[in-house]
Amino acid sequence: MFKPRFAICVDGGFIQKVLWARHRRFPTAKDILDECDRIVAHEAVKDCDLLRIYYYDAPAAQGVLINPIDASELDLQASDRTQAAMRLQNELASAPNLALRMGDVRIGGWQVRESAMDKLTRAPRALTANDLKPNLRQKGVDIRIGLDIARLSLNDTVRSLVVVTADTDFVPAFKFARREGIKVYLDSLGKRVLPALIEHSDLRLSEIPTHDEVKRERQRRRRQRVRERRETSATEAE
Repeated sequence: MFKPRFAICVDGGFIQKVLWARHRRFPTAKDILDECDRIVAHEAVKDCDLLRIYYYDAPAAQGVLINPIDASELDLQASDRTQAAMRLQNELASAPNLALRMGDVRIGGWQVRESAMDKLTRAPRALTANDLKPNLRQKGVDIRIGLDIARLSLNDTVRSLVVVTADTDFVPAFKFARREGIKVYLDSLGKRVLPALIEHSDLRLSEIPTHDEVKRERQRRRRQRVRERRETSATEAE
């Protein structure tokens, strides 16, 4: 007897942001695949066969930008983040049972960093070059997720879908899939989402952490940062 199949659709921009905050570094392919393994082991799909993981992202931005404040050059491809993103995409592309769906990236000039904006709001001053960052925008990623959800729903390829996101733009795709008889499971990696996403999904796979859990996690990260600073100081002293 054949088991029902399911697929996992991962919003790459979303999971990268969450795992970056969690690990305080750019996520690796192993970090992404570990989250997918957690989903595969979930009670809701453990008796189903995984068809495929669909991972949606955009290519790392490339080119040289001129900072409008001090005319300094920024080589996007040379940055550590760009190199990490390219390495992540290359490793995922060769992972078994995973399809990499790529959109486009557009460079829209420069924008003020959120951290700088907070400081400027509290204490106004002149902008510096470090206050700015490239304004990079992904294009064509969301539409690919929506199209795949519709395609998988229409041809009866799977009986359930797990979507890793917190983006309400996917509500129409969720509604379409459910009308076609597909179970739609939402995994927001513990992040809070708007009610519409919960309303139009059948089950939420990751729970929102309690206030005490959040507090303990912040304390753990603070202790980790203190240890890292001490280790760095000890290494420099040697």
